[in-house]
Amino acid sequence: MGEVFAGRYELADPIGRGGVGAVWRAWDHRRRRYVAAKVLQQRDAHSLLRFVREQALRIDHPHVLAPASWAADDDKVLFTMDLVAGGSLVHLVGDYGPLPPVFVCTLLDQLLSGLAAVHAEDVVHRDVKPANVLLEATGTGRPRLRLSDFGIAMRLGEPRLTETNLVVGTPGYLAPEQMLGAEPDFPADLFAAGLVALYLLEGAKPDAKALVQYFLEHGTPGPPKGIPEPLWQVVATLLQPDPADRFRTATGARKALAAAAELLPEPGPDDELVEIFDQLGPLPPGFGPDGPLRRASGVASDVVAGGTDESGAAADPLGSRAVGRVDSGPADPVPGPAAEGRSAPTSTGSLSDTGSFRLPPPQQVPVHPLPPPAPVPAPAPAPDPRIDTATAAYTTRDPQIPPPSPAPRSPARAHGRRARRAAPRPGPPARAVIPLLLLALACYAVGFWALTRV
Repeated sequence: MGEVFAGRYELADPIGRGGVGAVWRAWDHRRRRYVAAKVLQQRDAHSLLRFVREQALRIDHPHVLAPASWAADDDKVLFTMDLVAGGSLVHLVGDYGPLPPVFVCTLLDQLLSGLAAVHAEDVVHRDVKPANVLLEATGTGRPRLRLSDFGIAMRLGEPRLTETNLVVGTPGYLAPEQMLGAEPDFPADLFAAGLVALYLLEGAKPDAKALVQYFLEHGTPGPPKGIPEPLWQVVATLLQPDPADRFRTATGARKALAAAAELLPEPGPDDELVEIFDQLGPLPPGFGPDGPLRRASGVASDVVAGGTDESGAAADPLGSRAVGRVDSGPADPVPGPAAEGRSAPTSTGSLSDTGSFRLPPPQQVPVHPLPPPAPVPAPAPAPDPRIDTATAAYTTRDPQIPPPSPAPRSPARAHGRRARRAAPRPGPPARAVIPLLLLALACYAVGFWALTRV
């Protein structure tokens, strides 16, 4: 028996690990099938914000592996996805090396199809790489690809969770404009898809920096050995250093790829068949194809019966602090082998190489210190209690001092002649002011008379 999360998900065994959380194979007691559960490792606010942003994505597409449900239990958070058992493109290339061009065309078309669905939701993935492209265990049949890991994805117009001079992504799969600090956009995902295609065709990670440098100095090179010219033209267009020279959309790239695929020769009978194996290990002790062999103590009784509360979360009769959400898809109460076929995100088993790094500034701009503010003549006016001077000093370099306001009179001084005499008005006495006003009036009259004589 494994740990029960939120009274519903029973963790079986870890199947992968990423930069934000570990991925577990878990049994969903309500839907009666195995799922992939991503459990948040770090509990700082920044990681939690990314976790919340990732679980908020709801993209229903056959080639996108988006979160389906989420739950929180005390200080832990997880969200679940379909269980994909065929591993990633890293496993596939590790087993077979360079893949046949026709097979690569099928995978690239499915990847572009998934990106088109993601971009249609105004979402930029920002981390397209072989380890984040998962495969169903289809054997020698037609492959089925799933784009996963939206941990650093963001919608256009959303506030950034990093500083403006930080680049987030995987080194080696970043577009040139990302390295220059440009805002995330769809062409960067297409550039990464071109690098993934080149990785599949050559069987090794391409040198993106050297490739971009060659494009800039010599233009588009000829096709590498073993890559047909029509397919290379599509891949080379995806790899253009200038975003304006790439395909405008993933759908446009799919159309060009379909035209190129028609020009490729059909695979011969002697060509090696590519088989996608089940990369998940056997179930741990205490778990069978139909779920745990014994009921764990933390599972809510109404969850096992298939009931949920009004919010869609599994009710907890013990009153634990656990919350959850309904799955984006319909419940599947039928257990059995069909549940195993729905697959889940697996990684290469190591820590994710996705990260952030600081960009060097393009130029050093000298910063001149501001001159010190002029001293305030004494005595300093009493501060107005309505003005937050601490905030003003924090938000501006040279806060202006507000003019003094008269001190409020107390109720005791509001009545009686003696109270008014006890608080003399500021300024010169009236006996000095009246002669000054008469003198100013006389000067004004003389000046007006002089103007009429000119």
